[in-house]
Amino acid sequence: MPKGSIPVLVGVGQFTSHWDGTAGPDGAPSPNSLCVTASEQALKDAGIPPSAIDTLAVVRIFEDSVPGENHPHGHNSNLPGTIARDIGAAPERAIYAAVGGQSPQQLANEMAARIHAGEIECALVTGSEANKASKAARKHSVAIDWTESADLAFEDRGMGDMLLSRAEIKHGIVAPAYFYALFENAMAARDGQGRSARRAAMSDLFAKFAKVAANNPDSQFDTSSFDASFLATPSKANYPFADPFLKWHIAQDAVNQGAAMILMSEEKADELGVAQNKRVYLHGGGEAGDDYISERPKLDGSWAMETAINRALEQAGKTPTEMNAFDLYSCFPCAVFSSMDVLGIDHNTETRPLTLTGGLPFFGGPGNNYSMHGIVSMARHLRDHQGEYGLVLANGGWMTKEAVGVWSTAKPESFHPVEAMAKAPVKVTLADAPTTGIVETYTVTHGKNGPSGGIIFARTETGERFIAVAAPEAMPRLLEEDSPVGLPVNVTTDRERHTFQFA
Repeated sequence: MPKGSIPVLVGVGQFTSHWDGTAGPDGAPSPNSLCVTASEQALKDAGIPPSAIDTLAVVRIFEDSVPGENHPHGHNSNLPGTIARDIGAAPERAIYAAVGGQSPQQLANEMAARIHAGEIECALVTGSEANKASKAARKHSVAIDWTESADLAFEDRGMGDMLLSRAEIKHGIVAPAYFYALFENAMAARDGQGRSARRAAMSDLFAKFAKVAANNPDSQFDTSSFDASFLATPSKANYPFADPFLKWHIAQDAVNQGAAMILMSEEKADELGVAQNKRVYLHGGGEAGDDYISERPKLDGSWAMETAINRALEQAGKTPTEMNAFDLYSCFPCAVFSSMDVLGIDHNTETRPLTLTGGLPFFGGPGNNYSMHGIVSMARHLRDHQGEYGLVLANGGWMTKEAVGVWSTAKPESFHPVEAMAKAPVKVTLADAPTTGIVETYTVTHGKNGPSGGIIFARTETGERFIAVAAPEAMPRLLEEDSPVGLPVNVTTDRERHTFQFA
């Protein structure tokens, strides 16, 4: 295998199933079948045989991304092996990636670097989720069996780093929406917005994403009626979850979606006769990882996003204004607002596409694998717009792990492998037993019967941060229209758990 080869993306595929269990088990998808279908599409798209694949990398599915035996339909104990078997491939090496939505672009960065280093020649990267099928099967009492295995040896990269700290868990910050709501309300306070103004801003942005999804045949959901008014208004179909978020401000994981991409060396592409107009090149990659959210100095944006985006653009020798299209990770509005801040984008005046799929709440949010669909869609877009450049942002955790790629059909003069993931240089100190503080950000969590709790981040007089939950008498103020950010609080501590009242 030659060293110094320029890596190139040559084949892409994606597939969405709308199986909902109402007609019985026939046609029920599984994570394996979705990956197989998407991979076969990618092979056909590239015009190459499965025998060309020497490396297979699979994005980790949701069921294997949480602790415990969470396998209601049986466990596929060797997903890379069953995919390889079913597409007729015999890769020399296989990888089951670690947890994180950054994985698709991170794996693209890694495979490109390994091709350039002469370690591999042709890599298939794939992933999927079948959460919709799982939920539908249980709802309609339909038996589906995902139990499978294979003999292929693979590298299991495991669960990755812990994303929640002891202090965060002690205070009930355990759902992604709670973390992102803390970011969203920090941004709202910075911008002088109360609850309604922030919901309007989020909904104006996401109405544009919903419109893209409505015109995308691969979308999981019908969002043709999702205008800004619907998205901003609490209703039975759009209920509060964690202030300021309503249901459709949040990534939807009840999907049956799979995607795949094939990267190889330029020499291998020439040998296999891959058409020139199929070739899409990775011009720049960037990766960065942040600390626990409670330890981050910046809450109204993302240091990791800023670092990864800027690294990718610098490596590509491009500026944000030279990008012709984006697929910005959109699990929650604040993720998009944060990346737009880095890129200098105002969505109210921007004419370039910010999403090519429609985003995670509307196109669908297939767990760790959403950004594979972003890359697939970007490759197809760039093939139709030869010579233009596009940026894909992939996000893991709570703006914790970021991977970015700058792509184009224009062939680069040289290739530079992605740098090692950058790590945050500064942490905030947490107070053990605070007594007073000033609110930095907050959220109110909701259950079926309405508001169920309040959480704040606050700073002591000496600058230490603490997390605290709301005493009952503090809840009415958290539910007011005006933001409580900047207000003083009194705090009591019981067994590592802080409770606050407004001073």
